[in-house]
Amino acid sequence: MKFNIDKKSALSIAAVIAVGIVLALLIVFWKSDSTPAPEGGEHAEETAETKAEHGDEKEEGHAEEPGLIEMSPQQIQTAGIATATAGPAAIRTELVLPGEVRFNEDRTAHVVPRVAGVIESVAASLGQDVKKGQPLAVIASAELADLRSAALAAGKRLELARITYEREKKLWEQKVSAEQDYLQAQQAYREAEIESQAARSKLTALGADVSAGAVNRFVLRAPFTGVVVEKHLAQGEAVKEDANVFLVSDLSTVWVNIAVAPKDLASVRVGQAVTVRSAAGGPSVAGKVSYVGNLLGEETRTASARVVIDNPGLAWRPGLFVNVSVVSGQKDAAVAVASDALQTLEGKNVVFVKTAKGFQAQPVTTGVSDGKLTEIVSGLASGAPYVTTGSFVVKAQQGKGSAEHEH
Repeated sequence: MKFNIDKKSALSIAAVIAVGIVLALLIVFWKSDSTPAPEGGEHAEETAETKAEHGDEKEEGHAEEPGLIEMSPQQIQTAGIATATAGPAAIRTELVLPGEVRFNEDRTAHVVPRVAGVIESVAASLGQDVKKGQPLAVIASAELADLRSAALAAGKRLELARITYEREKKLWEQKVSAEQDYLQAQQAYREAEIESQAARSKLTALGADVSAGAVNRFVLRAPFTGVVVEKHLAQGEAVKEDANVFLVSDLSTVWVNIAVAPKDLASVRVGQAVTVRSAAGGPSVAGKVSYVGNLLGEETRTASARVVIDNPGLAWRPGLFVNVSVVSGQKDAAVAVASDALQTLEGKNVVFVKTAKGFQAQPVTTGVSDGKLTEIVSGLASGAPYVTTGSFVVKAQQGKGSAEHEH
């Protein structure tokens, strides 16, 4: 049987077949996407989710608390760490002022020769301890030779006038000589006494003796017991009568000069107790304000106050800068800790609080302090145990733990 198909019918049939193929392919792909996952795939997905959940729980279970420093009781004992309990305390409010140690000007002297001359010998050296009256130097002085010679001559004339007076007095009493001779001898004797006394007074004013070997020799002596802190002469040097050849100071006591700003003048009074501490660190000493100036310095615009302190062992050297703490009041703090307990972490003040596992770095806000106790305004409750002795060791341990965590 033969089928006669024209060209137009063939094209129609081809188009129908092509559309059928495209529809078949679309149906196949749609079924593939909507087919449920096999049991093994579901199990794998559930296992992955379960592992993820367990992993998160594990990480949460092992996360360290921020600021926790773990230390065992044995480590704490070995490091010598001690704790105390935070609580209320009365804290003295202090005003800290700058000061400087100076010579006690009441016990410091510029030694001058008082006569011009040439240095024959020098007996004292710089820094030497000297006793009152101890020779410091010997000066040969022409001026002193003249004064001493005049004093010796006046003494001879006085002796002669005394003998003449006694002889004339005896003769007058015996009615041998006239009363006029007796009165003249008496007057001459009184004048000789005055002349001799004046000559001796000149030597006494210079600190020289009438008879001391060579008439031109002057011994320069220490005015009081102290230390030679300056020396400005040498053997063979010519010196004037007003030259400062030695500076002797008694360093058993020194002055502490304090600079007081106008706003602080009301807090500084004569007789007030103070504590002097070296700006370079070290021990402190207690004292009392002995003087408060009434005028302000033209350059510093501050008033001057003074404290006189004992200086055993010469520990307080003139020129040393110090801090002077003046007690200005007292504050009752609700929570206070030892000042040594405070440490700095990341620019914040912290106190290490005792926990079951070790110590926790607790940031705090501080208030007033007297050097021994510090007020805690916020961050620490009363009754909390905290580290006092050994807080620096705990801080070092915290830094070590942070370094290990980073690695």
